[in-house]
Amino acid sequence: MKTVHLGTNITYEDGLKQQDAAVDALLNATGEETLFLLEHAPVYTIGRLRDQSSLRDTAMLPAPVVETNRGGQATYHGPGQLVGYPILDLRERNRDLHAHLRGIEEALILTCRDFGIPAGRREGLTGVWVENRKLASIGVGVRKWISMHGFAINITPESLLPFFAITPCGIDGVIMSSVQQEARKPVSVADFADAFVPHFGKLFARA
Repeated sequence: MKTVHLGTNITYEDGLKQQDAAVDALLNATGEETLFLLEHAPVYTIGRLRDQSSLRDTAMLPAPVVETNRGGQATYHGPGQLVGYPILDLRERNRDLHAHLRGIEEALILTCRDFGIPAGRREGLTGVWVENRKLASIGVGVRKWISMHGFAINITPESLLPFFAITPCGIDGVIMSSVQQEARKPVSVADFADAFVPHFGKLFARA
């Protein structure tokens, strides 16, 4: 598995093109499993759902909205947030989407603990939490059992304000937090990415 750092200010469309190309390469046996890490230009995304009320009033949103083929309700991506897109062959992993989600959560939880953050799960809710405060959102998709989309974890407080314009992940009253706030010390997106990659690689290594 290779890790590709796409950089900052990546449009959602460009990120999706990179994912689609990597999925095609795996399906055609011309490429390898890839973890893309990046920061998006400001954007709201939502799954293809009949009920999109979690976006509230789209005319009032401070960034564009993209409807995408991941699961889940509205979320925000932007500067100060680490986004990860694991393009993995789930045919080689028992075609188990539940295990895939839990593995992403576990890699993020272990990384948070590296920074002294007592992160964990909340029963019945996907994502990474500290008590009732949400640090990371996870929404995945699959194409012929190749995974795409993935996670977004808030690293700096800069990433939080745009969440106030929506109902994040469709959960009323959710409090969004950041790694910096929970660690009570400066942490950059690059710092978190560097700590995350070894945990992810260990959890998703194939025998």
